[in-house]
Amino acid sequence: FWFICFHLNQAEGFKEQGNLFYSKKDYSEAFNYYTKAIDASPKNASYYGNRAATLMMLCRFREALEDSQQAVRLDDCFMKGHLREGKCHLSLGNAMAASRCFQKVLELEPSNREAQQENKNATTLLEYERMADFGFEKRDFRKVVYCMDRALALASACHRFKILKAECLALLGRYPEAQSVASDILRMDSTNADALYVRGLCLYYEDCIDKAVQFFVQALRMAPDHEKARLACRNAKALKAKKDEGNQAFKSSSYEAAYQLYTEALTIDPNNIKTNAKLYCNRATAGAKLKKLNQAIEDCTSAIKLDDTYIKAYLRRAQCYMDTEQYEEAVRDYEKVYQTEKTSDHKHLLKTAQMELKKSKRKDYYKVLGVGKNATEDEIKKAYRKRALMHHPDRHSAATPEVQKEEEKKFKEVGEAFTVLSDPKKKIRYDNGHDLEDDGCFDGGVGFNCELSE
Repeated sequence: FWFICFHLNQAEGFKEQGNLFYSKKDYSEAFNYYTKAIDASPKNASYYGNRAATLMMLCRFREALEDSQQAVRLDDCFMKGHLREGKCHLSLGNAMAASRCFQKVLELEPSNREAQQENKNATTLLEYERMADFGFEKRDFRKVVYCMDRALALASACHRFKILKAECLALLGRYPEAQSVASDILRMDSTNADALYVRGLCLYYEDCIDKAVQFFVQALRMAPDHEKARLACRNAKALKAKKDEGNQAFKSSSYEAAYQLYTEALTIDPNNIKTNAKLYCNRATAGAKLKKLNQAIEDCTSAIKLDDTYIKAYLRRAQCYMDTEQYEEAVRDYEKVYQTEKTSDHKHLLKTAQMELKKSKRKDYYKVLGVGKNATEDEIKKAYRKRALMHHPDRHSAATPEVQKEEEKKFKEVGEAFTVLSDPKKKIRYDNGHDLEDDGCFDGGVGFNCELSE
């Protein structure tokens, strides 16, 4: 009897010491003394209750939950024990279990305002969970993040809510935020399969596919039935294999095969924005080789819609615009590129496009004569003779005044074109986009005065 009394007195002394440290907010020391009290008297519910309160202050809610549950096992009428158990369940995101605990408190003390408020919080938490599940199903990931932020304000230690938020942040392209949430969980629990999955998901969506697969494999090692990690791992491997196959075909000059492989790769995972942007750009490159310039422009536009900072896509589209003589569009893309990366190469490309745009607004003397830009001197002469004869005023003397006027205009244009293209110096200036107005009136040697159209 004396021995029991000694231990009870000793336990009370430890509890009082614990209370003192608790009041000073030295929760670590308080925890130590409450533990000593429990060791001295393991059947006292209040000691477990006090240590649970201390663990809650240290944010060690799982351990606090165990102590709270032990306290109410020892004394089912221990109201504070039920209240703390409910708060731990709530902090861990177990709203239903929390509600049952608060209901128990209200049975013991119907007017307990704290239990009434916490019970409302549990109901609110359940509603946020419901809204988040509905939002995820509808792919409204912003709504899910909003709901999880509100839920975490009530359940700060819930890994499940944190993971769902992180996954949606990744799906929204907010990778640093998603990585941060997952890393915080892994610091506390390095084997958390959900957090490993989210880390892999971020890397996967940032086109670091090899590293992503490592995380997915690790997640599956920790939780072999993790369906999301399994699907993501399969998609990642399939996407990388198909993309690599397309790249290899392109390098081997098998452009049609590369085009088809990139098309197949684009069907694997619509959520992988960064990789799909690259696939669209790669398909555009293959399309350009196949002279599918309009489709290539569309693919570049699709890539830019997915990633509006993708310089390669702007450069590829600009080149396609140049090849299809859409110079205004080409200038716009090159301006975007040069504003982003002011390199000498980009400046040269912009200047070239601007020059071609300027040239396109002038009269095209090559078209007037019906020859290509690489026509020889003899080809230019032959074309001139043919066109001059075709539009000579004498051939149209019997035509209506309107037709005569139109043919005379064309005849002058032919002479004007020949004057420039048959003169090596003028031709070089014309080809380089220089203005020829300063050269004065052309003397084409064809028996008439020439005039430059505006």
